[in-house]
Amino acid sequence: MNSPPILLIVLILIFHGLGSYSGPLVLDYYREKCPLVEEIVARNVEIAVLRDPRMAASLLRLHFHDCFVLGCDASVLLDNYGNIISEKQAGPNINSLRGFEVIDEIKYILEEACPYTVSCADILALAARDAVVSRGGPTWNVHLGRRDSIKASLDDANKYLPAPNSSLEALIVNFQQQGLDTGDLVALSGSHTMGKARCLSFRQRIYDDNSEEQLYHPRRGNTYRQILRSICPKSGGDNVFTPLDSLTPARFDNHYFINIIQGRGLLQSDNVLVTEDDEGEIREHVWAYAKNQDLFFDSFVGSMIKMGSINVITGEEGEIRRNCRYVNT
Repeated sequence: MNSPPILLIVLILIFHGLGSYSGPLVLDYYREKCPLVEEIVARNVEIAVLRDPRMAASLLRLHFHDCFVLGCDASVLLDNYGNIISEKQAGPNINSLRGFEVIDEIKYILEEACPYTVSCADILALAARDAVVSRGGPTWNVHLGRRDSIKASLDDANKYLPAPNSSLEALIVNFQQQGLDTGDLVALSGSHTMGKARCLSFRQRIYDDNSEEQLYHPRRGNTYRQILRSICPKSGGDNVFTPLDSLTPARFDNHYFINIIQGRGLLQSDNVLVTEDDEGEIREHVWAYAKNQDLFFDSFVGSMIKMGSINVITGEEGEIRRNCRYVNT
C-alpha cells in the first residue's frame, strides 16, 4: 500500500488541530474583514450598561432567546414585515425582551465601518459576552461566523422558550431540545444573578401556599414570600420589577445559587432546581456553584459557548442583514 503524501498528512493534522471547538464557527473570523468589530461591540455595550445597568441582563437574555428559537441566527431581532411574524410578540418576549436599540446602534456603526460584513447574530453573541464582563463576570473567546436568518418563528418562540413558572421536568426537556444537558441548565440559570423580573412572572408562586417550595423552605421561604407579596399585589401591578438576585442585583456572581438554596429564588423556574430534583444531581451542581464562584464561572463559559453554536447558519446560507430588524430586499 502506498503511503499518503506528506502534504495530505499535514493537512489532516492541521484539520484535527482545529478540533478544540466542534462547531462550524471560528475565532478571529473578522480579523481581515472587520478587525475592530470586538472593540466596537464592547465599547457600545459598556456605554449602554453605564446608562442602564439592567441592560447587561437584557442583552444576555436577548442572545438566549435568540438561540432557543431556530438557533443563534438573530431571528429574534426581526420585526413584523411581509410574511414575517415577529418573535417579539411571543408570550415569553412581549413587553419583556429589550435591548433592541442597543443592537441597532452597534449594527449602524459596524455598517459604516464594514458594510454587509458583520452579522446581527454575531453581534448578539459578542454583546452577551461583553454584558457579562461589564458586571464583573467571566470573559471568553466568542467563536464567530454566524449568518442571519431570513425567517422568524412565533410558534417556536412560544413553544421552546422556558416559562418563569416551568417545572424542572419542563426545563430539562426545553434544554434537551437544544442539545443542552442538565449541567448546562444549571450553569445558564446562573445568568439570573443579575437583572429583574416583572410581578407578572412570579405572582403565581408567591400566592400558592401549597407549593413544594413551601415544604422545602417553610421558614426562610415564607419570609421572602411575604416581602414579595408586599411588592407584588395579588391583582394589578403586573409591571412592577423586582431584582432576580436581591443581594447583588447588579453583579454577575454566584449569589443566585446561594439564594435558591436559602429559598430566595424569585421565579419558580429558579427554585425547582433544588425543590424538584429527586435524583440530587442538579442540586449537587447548585451547591457546588454556591460554594465556588470560579467553578460556576468556568461552567457558565463552557455552556455559553455551547449554546452559542445551536443551529447556526454559516457559509452561503442566510444573509448578512443590513438592518437587524428586516431581511434584505
